[in-house]
Amino acid sequence: MNQLLKRFDNVYFIIGHKLLGLYFFVPGVMKIVDYQNTLTLMVSKGVPLANALLPVTILLQVGLGLSIIVGKNLRISALILFGLTILINVFIHNFWSLSGDPSQAHEMQNFIKNLAIAAGLLVLASKGKD
Repeated sequence: MNQLLKRFDNVYFIIGHKLLGLYFFVPGVMKIVDYQNTLTLMVSKGVPLANALLPVTILLQVGLGLSIIVGKNLRISALILFGLTILINVFIHNFWSLSGDPSQAHEMQNFIKNLAIAAGLLVLASKGKD
C-alpha cells in the first residue's frame, strides 16, 4: 500500500504547492481590492508603519504566492512567506489580548490555522527545488 501511495508523491507536491500559493495570492489581491479596510484593520491592531507595510505585504503575498503556484523559487518564497505569516499572526490574530471579547475564539482559530500554514511553508522549503 505504501508503494502505491508513494507513486503519487509528485502529484501531492504539485497540488500542495499550488494550493499553498493560492492561500497567499488570493488574499494579497483582496487586500488591493479592499485596501482602505485592510489598512484600517492594521492600524486598529497596532501594526507599526501600517501605511508602508500594507503595500509590502501585498507585494509579498501576490508575488511570492504566484511564485509558489508556478513552482519557481519555492524555497526562498516559502521561507519569506513563513516569516510574514508569523508576523501577521502576532499582530492581527492576537487572541491573547481579547479576553472577554466574543471574537477571541475566532482569532485563536485563525492563529492556529496560520501556524499550520507556516508549518506547511517550512515543509515546502525543505522540499523546494530552487
